[in-house]
Amino acid sequence: MKTSVIIPFLLAAFIAVTMSACMPGGGDFPSDHRAGFFFGIWHGWIAPISLIVSIFNPEIRIYEVSNTGFWYDLGFYIAVISGFGGVSLSRKKYKSHHNRNR
Repeated sequence: MKTSVIIPFLLAAFIAVTMSACMPGGGDFPSDHRAGFFFGIWHGWIAPISLIVSIFNPEIRIYEVSNTGFWYDLGFYIAVISGFGGVSLSRKKYKSHHNRNR
């Protein structure tokens, strides 16, 4: 195999393994150390991937049940809204810029 094919494959495999280690709902958070704001942000960013993985692994969830409450929720929703909203805003910007050049 060419190195141009091996390197992207290894990089994708590394990213997949790294992200799967940080999925919500796997029982990583005991009751004395719950998921907080920054884990909420991370779990919000990887929510689409968590959804796909949860189809094959029923222990994985999109949302960590053992969390700190408001701060986890705030981080989770900030990440979900900014992630999906950011794509939407960039598309609107591209469309309006593209339409002006016609």
